[in-house]
Amino acid sequence: MRSDPGEVRATRPPPGERTIVSDQAISDYALLSDCQTAALVSKEGSVDWLCLPHFDASSVLGRILGPEAGHWSLRPADTFTAERRYLERTMVLESEFATPAGTVTLTDALASGLTERGHELGQNAPHLLLRVLTCTEGTVRITGEFAPRPEFGLVRPLLIPIDGGLRCHGGPNTLGLSSPVPFIVSDAARCHFTMHAGEQVAFALQHVPAGGIPTMWSQGEILRHLDDTVAGWRSWCALHQSYRGPWHELVHHSGRVLQALTFQPTGAIVAAPTTSLPEEVGGVRNWDYRYAWVRDASLTLDALWVAACPDEAEAFFRWMAQAAARAPGYCRELQIMFGIRGEPDLSERELPHLPGWRGSRPVRVGNAAWQQRQLDVYGELLSAAHRLREHLPQLDAPTKAFLADVADSAAARWREPDQGIWEMRGGPQHFLYSKLMCWVALDRGLALAEELSATDRVPAWTAARQEIRAAIEENGWSEKAGAYTQAFGSDVLDASVLMMPIMGFVRADAPRMRTTIDTIRDRLTDPEGFVYRYQVADDGLPGREGCFLLCTFWLAEAMALAGDVTAARDLFDQAVSCANDVGLLAEEIDTGSGEMLGNFPQALSHIGLVNAAWAISEAESAAD
Repeated sequence: MRSDPGEVRATRPPPGERTIVSDQAISDYALLSDCQTAALVSKEGSVDWLCLPHFDASSVLGRILGPEAGHWSLRPADTFTAERRYLERTMVLESEFATPAGTVTLTDALASGLTERGHELGQNAPHLLLRVLTCTEGTVRITGEFAPRPEFGLVRPLLIPIDGGLRCHGGPNTLGLSSPVPFIVSDAARCHFTMHAGEQVAFALQHVPAGGIPTMWSQGEILRHLDDTVAGWRSWCALHQSYRGPWHELVHHSGRVLQALTFQPTGAIVAAPTTSLPEEVGGVRNWDYRYAWVRDASLTLDALWVAACPDEAEAFFRWMAQAAARAPGYCRELQIMFGIRGEPDLSERELPHLPGWRGSRPVRVGNAAWQQRQLDVYGELLSAAHRLREHLPQLDAPTKAFLADVADSAAARWREPDQGIWEMRGGPQHFLYSKLMCWVALDRGLALAEELSATDRVPAWTAARQEIRAAIEENGWSEKAGAYTQAFGSDVLDASVLMMPIMGFVRADAPRMRTTIDTIRDRLTDPEGFVYRYQVADDGLPGREGCFLLCTFWLAEAMALAGDVTAARDLFDQAVSCANDVGLLAEEIDTGSGEMLGNFPQALSHIGLVNAAWAISEAESAAD
């Protein structure tokens, strides 16, 4: 996701400054979530990313972007091996560390709240990170280091030992670390202790506003929070997850990941819980994804229809209508993204004190793409509304009017150029995908006209839909490329045209579309079959990028729709093999090393997994 047009240059440290970079592989991390914020935990038991109290807040623990940006590690003091998993039907992580002398498990969770169940998961999250060590065999020496660095590492806070743990003051945060073992405090707080089989030690880190007094939790209270968090996630799964097709465990897990990226108080859905994990190691394609793109959030709801039956859809559409609301007569096109509370201004700035992951500067906070025009958002929003139409009767009149106005905007603006789905930094173009999604907006608006009390608009919407179809067929096909292409009059291949059959614009086995699928498969993939977003072109940015997992899942879905189910299944299996050991996907795969790149975990990649699994399942059922 790009920022606003303008000069982009590599950022280097000042002369004479020694740069120490973070080198932990992105795939080494696991996600925790309380549906208000998220944490990333490494295989070695270090929390290296945590923003409190919400997704878009400044980080308190941020070592993934620089070694001086804070961490909290708990691990064996001796040599160990590690295995980990999520507890069944939860986002609670269990890591097992085996040493020559014994074995200990570390259970990590962001507490969801003592009484939150089902639809209310995370509603009153206490902003509490839970870490519980259990020695299951032998004797294990444990070492811990707690080094909070609020404000993305700018603040070295005051650490004060108190009864029951530590208190941390500095910046806009007051933190309380509940601990049954003493810490030695200097520039960080460190602890060393030995555990024997059957023993358990529980820690809890709580955030309160500056000046507040965090609770020092007892061992029993911490364990109760952990038990309730497990129960909360399982109650959500019981209400929402009923998919029973192929790869159902992967689909259900992706559904939980997408739910974990939801900001429960408003229904907003973030694209990813991190900022500035790069699309190229050492490059400048580093963006802040901790916001709600209309496109990503709408596609998430669409995927959750398969993976998790999203009863919370009503909250999202109401939030979207409120965020985009304008006074009567004040005409303004739909903004492409908002803050998680509906904030329109997401002004971007750089953090020059952070070296970035593996030296990938700059580290950015905010995202100037909020100022771009991207006409495709109309289609994604109304497509999600159509998929979830059984929830629309519960919507209030202003929200229904907003959705009808979205279709009106598509009819009025489809002829205009824009930045496109890939948020190009060059000049606006007539991107085919944007035209396609305006067609989708009108197609779905027509299907929803009665529910939206908009039957009087049917003639105008019908006429505009027909005009868009004619324009795409006339201007979107390139004889030279032998395919539908990126923009009107262009010969550049672009994976986004795979959405044409997925969205129902054309049958996947229609001659032009079949040729397009084959051309993308032959000319827009790496040797492993992973799909690039588009052919090498001047997109206004230096450097290169890897293959996009979302585009790879699109190709698998399009092949399934075209009847090439075996090849679709093979490509799907190839794509899901990129997931890490706990089933998480980043945005991209480096074509040389196969390493994950980009913000992590990435909602769009998990959306692609869910939709491709569903399409292959449907194609296999139709063939039986």
